[in-house]
Amino acid sequence: MTHASFPALRLRRPRRHGWSRAMFAENVLTPSDLIWPLFIANGDEAEPVASLPGVSRWPLAQLAARAKEARDAGIPCLALFPNTPRDRRSDDGREALNPDNLMCRGIRAIKDAVPDIGVLTDVALDPYTSHGHDGLVDASGHVLNDATSEVLVAQALVQAEAGSDIVAPSDMMDGRVGEIRAALEAGGHVDVLIMAYAAKYASAFYGPFRDAVDTRGLLKGDKKGYQMNPANAEEALREVALDLAEGADSVMVKPGLPYLDIVHMVKERFEVPVFAYQVSGEYAMIEHAVAAGAAERDAMVLETLMAFKRAGASGVLTYHALHAARLMGA
Repeated sequence: MTHASFPALRLRRPRRHGWSRAMFAENVLTPSDLIWPLFIANGDEAEPVASLPGVSRWPLAQLAARAKEARDAGIPCLALFPNTPRDRRSDDGREALNPDNLMCRGIRAIKDAVPDIGVLTDVALDPYTSHGHDGLVDASGHVLNDATSEVLVAQALVQAEAGSDIVAPSDMMDGRVGEIRAALEAGGHVDVLIMAYAAKYASAFYGPFRDAVDTRGLLKGDKKGYQMNPANAEEALREVALDLAEGADSVMVKPGLPYLDIVHMVKERFEVPVFAYQVSGEYAMIEHAVAAGAAERDAMVLETLMAFKRAGASGVLTYHALHAARLMGA
């Protein structure tokens, strides 16, 4: 391929005006690219999360208002995470299977108020276990794969019955996507989507999330035995291939910005919808930089979200979703 050279070609020409920059833009960010994660808690008042400035745990009574805010801003989907009361947590995470748990009541509250907004629900046991792991553990503390998958299947069915539109297994057990898909089909939930956390890394960026769901201090050991090694990239492609073969409708890479190379590799290899999770540590870094006077929030939020689109992401889960959507609509 040949191109003209300077001065016949001046790459600054399209950059001169706002209209030409917009016309030549290779990627476009819109509110429909965003998924807004919400934390649910018991009680009557919102509970601010200290390590996530601007983020709160929302009581069930306030979820309808959050859903209406999202809909009015053009956000198509909400992702729900429960802060299960400590007295409802157990070694086997049985509260995950309670059809009247916080997650299921949250789904119903949103669907009753705003039926036309999507609801994505986390399928994993860490918000429900007393040991903080995503699955069942044996006497040595090892997380059991197959026994955990059986519980995850039942959890996904409970969420689908409550009205979840997308079940999102975030546990990283082998084979669980295929088992969940088969159970959804057999249970008549053929239209429920699966967004698989296909490449979820054992990351240092999850700390504030664990504060939000109150698992910090509960976790015995670490999650390196089932979440991915940050050193590995080709392994992510193998994980994605397996989840797609088992029936995932879309896949997720988590965390986000430190793993943009993985987002790009997955999109290039598979040409499927790939989502990225801009996780709590990423959000907190932006907010703390703003608080320190080192950054301007609006510009930094939009630039980082555009980076996901440029890498090939179909959408982004971000705690900045409502703020970003309102900026785009301003």
